[in-house]
Amino acid sequence: MKNLLLSDPTKSKLKFSEIVLKGTIMAIILTVPSIIAFLISWIILDNLITAAIVGGVVHFIAMGFSLKISKKILVKK
Repeated sequence: MKNLLLSDPTKSKLKFSEIVLKGTIMAIILTVPSIIAFLISWIILDNLITAAIVGGVVHFIAMGFSLKISKKILVKK
């Protein structure tokens, strides 16, 4: 059962510090655009609900691209 839960042992594994660093980079890539879109739309439109909706839409669009981004970032060379 233990072997089924682990990934392929022949592949090289990332160190903990690499996982933390690359995870932080992914989090920044995903959250910064939605926060910026929220703040800009809140300043321009002066409506908190509309700004939250715009920020949420931008966040889900970024999440849609997260698989492609993570495959490029998380590859061990």
